[in-house]
Amino acid sequence: MVAVIGIFGLAWLGDSFIAAHKEAVVAAISHLTERAPWTFAIGLFAASVLLYSQAATARALMPLGVALGIPPQFLVAVFPSVNGYFFIPTYGSLIAAVNFDLSGTTHIGRYVLNHSFMMPGLVATTVAVAVGLAIARALFG
Repeated sequence: MVAVIGIFGLAWLGDSFIAAHKEAVVAAISHLTERAPWTFAIGLFAASVLLYSQAATARALMPLGVALGIPPQFLVAVFPSVNGYFFIPTYGSLIAAVNFDLSGTTHIGRYVLNHSFMMPGLVATTVAVAVGLAIARALFG
């Protein structure tokens, strides 16, 4: 029950924050995304690190992407970047994997951001976004 409240609470908090400050957020990032739309993917990734939920991140920021005029095919292509919850090793399944591994090969490093899931997660997210962008470009020019 605590986990359910925690996840839904974070989703609600993120959505409420974005909704309350939508004008300021749109104004702050609109010029940046007009020149380099791929920076929206970085924003999605950063938000998912803080919100711990792909759904909450998509719910909070995808309407913002539409409001900024980012093409729908681009928004679909960068969708894998909402999977940044692995970046800080505080997610339940990540901690469970470290605790269940009796071999010691899965670990959280000395500097926190050098854990066993860091490189595979960054590579998988980057490749998925790159492939999505390539498909979007091939289909929609």
